[in-house]
This record gives sequence, C-alpha cells and structure tokens, in this order.
Amino acid sequence: MKVLVTGANGFVGSAMCPHLVSEGHEVIPVVRRPSKIPGAVVLSADDEAGWHSALTGCDCVVHLAGRAHVMRETAEDPLAAFREANVQASLTLARRAARAGVRRLVFMSTIKVNGEHTAPGACFRPEDAPAPQDPYAVSKWEAEQELQQIAQQTGLELVVIRPPLIYGPGVKGNFAALVKMVQLGVPLPLGAVHNQRSMVGLDNLVSLVSLCANPAASPRAAHQVFLVSDGADVSTTVLLKKVAHAFNMPSRLIPVPVSWMRAVAKLLGKSDMADRLLGSLVVDDSQTRALLGWHPPISLDEQLQRMKHAASL
Repeated sequence: MKVLVTGANGFVGSAMCPHLVSEGHEVIPVVRRPSKIPGAVVLSADDEAGWHSALTGCDCVVHLAGRAHVMRETAEDPLAAFREANVQASLTLARRAARAGVRRLVFMSTIKVNGEHTAPGACFRPEDAPAPQDPYAVSKWEAEQELQQIAQQTGLELVVIRPPLIYGPGVKGNFAALVKMVQLGVPLPLGAVHNQRSMVGLDNLVSLVSLCANPAASPRAAHQVFLVSDGADVSTTVLLKKVAHAFNMPSRLIPVPVSWMRAVAKLLGKSDMADRLLGSLVVDDSQTRALLGWHPPISLDEQLQRMKHAASL
C-alpha cells in the first residue's frame, strides 16, 4: 500500500511515517520545508505538478498538517488564519487526491469539535451535536463538513479522527510543561483534583491511524467519525503521580481546593488554563473499538516510560 502523509515532520507525523514503513507500506512524507525525514518531499500549496506526482498511485492520504491550537496567538484574525490552514488547504488536498484516484483520506481533527469539557458522569460520543468553541475547533469542524461534501461528490472515502490530548515522546505545550515541572521537583497545587480526563498516547493514536489508512484492513472505517483514547481516564492528580513515578521523581502535590484555584485563575485571566487542568473531558470510543476491532496497544504507564526513555537519549 502507498500512503502519502502530510505534516510528516510534526509530532504525530514523525511517529506515523516510520510506523507505516515498519508495516511494509510505501510512504510519501510531505513537508513544507526541507527536512531530515528520509524520503521527504517538499511541496508548497500551489505546486500542482508536485502534488499530482506525489499523489499518483497512492491508496490513502493521511492528513496531519494544519494550524494547531496556538498558545500565544499573534494573528490579527485567528479564525481566518485557522480557516486558511485547516479548511481551505484540506479541501484543496482532498480534491487533488480525488483527481489522482486516491481511494481514502484520513483527516486528523480534534475532540474540541465536540466541546471543551464534559459534565460529571457524562462523555463525548461521535454522534453528539458538535459544539466547537474556539477558532481552532471551529476550523476543524468546518473542514469535516466540507470534506464530507467532497467525499460524497467524488467517492473519496473520508475517515475523521477526533483525538483528545495526545502525549508521548516529543510532546509540547501544557503537557510538556507539567512533565518539566515534575522533573524539576516544583511543588504543584494539584493534589486534590478529582476530575476525569481522557487522553491518547502517541503510539495508540498511530496504531489507529495506521489501521484506518488501510482500506483492506478497515473497510468499515469509510465515512466514519472516530473518537479515540487510551481507555483509562485519569484525574490531573493521578496523572501527575504517574508522571513522577515514570521519571523516578517524588510527586510534590499540594492539596489545594479546586474552588480556590479557579478563583485565582479567574483573577489572573487564566480560566481557560484552569479548565484544562481542573475540568473533565471524557471520551467514549466504544464505537471505534466495535467497528474496527481495535484496542490500544499500550497503556498510559507504558507510554510514559517510553517518554522517559526518549528523554534520556
């Protein structure tokens, strides 16, 4: 099988490409700028001939490239910037893929399409009414809808995957910051947080994407929206204890009441950050497992150990 992967040098793409190669597939890694990735093809958005050449003979496109959630936004119009990168670029790719005879496109979306948090005892399911709340999530939801229209018009098989927080070797953002603080032994006021968060280890996500990229192995994946998780939801407190254990560090967690932390976060204008640390976001991926016969190959603890190993290299 021949698979084209966009965003091949990104967090997910850098793990996705070697995994597909290890399964015996021919991989065309596509990047925007020169990269050290073996066989990487550098393509600009307007290189029609280059895209046609790269897509010819491909069975599937795994579309990982895009504008991710931005912690320090600098764009004057964030929604326009997200739409250009995540909607328009995705639609152009899908049309090119369909013209080249590609059978399937796997689109990496986000659980933020469903919403930002779940109520106690509740969970997100793929059939829920979408409720994107920030420009990033809005752009992903708009891309999903328009890609579905292209799929209906062209016969391209669309597979949408909405992951929650992805963690693993090379992770950045808030998760990396928390790991760093644990490694440094910084006392954290997160010892009494009883929320529930679904996450997905990088190796588990790569496993699912690889399965969905193979039409012969996953015929039932066509035109589906899949949620994905490790299958073991944890509180922020438990997660930090597990991180500390994986890195052989003591967990210096102070049991500060959640209501106090939310009040301080509101005063500091950090309510969004507080929601991510203190709120719940639970995913029900039972449909993914039932339709595909897929199960996460590794546990949270195993993925954390792989992060520790990678950090020591």
